[in-house]
Amino acid sequence: MRIIDRYLLRQFLWTFVICYVSLTGLYIVLDAFTNLEEFLRYAHKGGGLLAMMGSHYSYRGIWFFDKFAGLLTLIAAMFTVTWIQRHNEMTALMSAGVSRVRVVAPVIGAAVAIAILAAANREFVIPRFREQLTRRPKDLVGEVAQKLHSQNDNRTGILFRGEATFADRKRIEKPDFLLPASLSDYGRLLVAENAFYKPPEKDRPGGYLFDKVEKPKHLDTQPSLALDGEPVLITPRDAPDWLRPDQCFVVSDVRFEQLTNAEAWRQYSSTPDLIAGLHNPSLGYRAEARVAVHSRLVQPFLDVTLLFLGLPLVLRRGDRNVFIAIGIAAVVVAVFMLVVMASHYLGSASSLSPAFAAWAPLMLFVPVAVGMSEWIRQ
Repeated sequence: MRIIDRYLLRQFLWTFVICYVSLTGLYIVLDAFTNLEEFLRYAHKGGGLLAMMGSHYSYRGIWFFDKFAGLLTLIAAMFTVTWIQRHNEMTALMSAGVSRVRVVAPVIGAAVAIAILAAANREFVIPRFREQLTRRPKDLVGEVAQKLHSQNDNRTGILFRGEATFADRKRIEKPDFLLPASLSDYGRLLVAENAFYKPPEKDRPGGYLFDKVEKPKHLDTQPSLALDGEPVLITPRDAPDWLRPDQCFVVSDVRFEQLTNAEAWRQYSSTPDLIAGLHNPSLGYRAEARVAVHSRLVQPFLDVTLLFLGLPLVLRRGDRNVFIAIGIAAVVVAVFMLVVMASHYLGSASSLSPAFAAWAPLMLFVPVAVGMSEWIRQ
């Protein structure tokens, strides 16, 4: 690697880190000031105020990198190029027979590497901390009641209803499940004091454990109910080893996170999890989930495309003013993001097919980026 390559790479990475730390720090200060009262309320449960805030914002820092990696890459690249033009280093290199594309090659390589790193963060890191990322300052430990919006299990036909949910124990307060006609042997309503989500284990499927059942009466003396030979409503009579007389178990492939906060689950899940959700007969995800899957595949290419939309503008103009470069970056990003959001909105509203809605911005901007990259090769 040549000295100029190391110089540009160091300048680019240093600018990227400064921008990331600055913007993340600004976000943390504003958010922490707004929610300071909530942090103080939970401080004794999280080992102190600083420990609680440090834990919360470390997870948010991962999310911030995912959201703004493409933008920060463009800013760092344009700043780096503007910096060497400001000090006439670009002119000197070109006078020595070095082409523009060779000069900016390490910057482009570093930008591609960051796009790949952001994709890896999106697929492997964020899903591991999905539960922590869904927590907000007003409910840091999951003990605040959240409203449960009715949702249907498409496989069993059970309508999930309840008074409220609590994330700390994956609990539904006052569950009031409406059973379909095929499972109404003992009545259409299944009511209890609480229901707790239990993931699948070796000796039982996943679903919801109803505690202190109120309706139907005398359920402990009745046999379990099944659909197509698969148990759905398991009673204490058939599972006395893990169900008390006042309990029952509703088998469901709808996990607690998918029931209570489907949008956050989609945002923080990996692509394989999203695809599995699309094939889950219990969920029946709509168009926005399909747009999300395609968007995951497209995002790294969009990040690189954004770079090739902004970088040629600085190289062609020969700008030496850093603020002009930042202004150009802001305009490019604004137009780019508006098109992407509009396309995704149309896909989620079924005005466009989910696949086309996700890939349309790429199909629109790649030819433009290829044409503009000619300015780099000159």
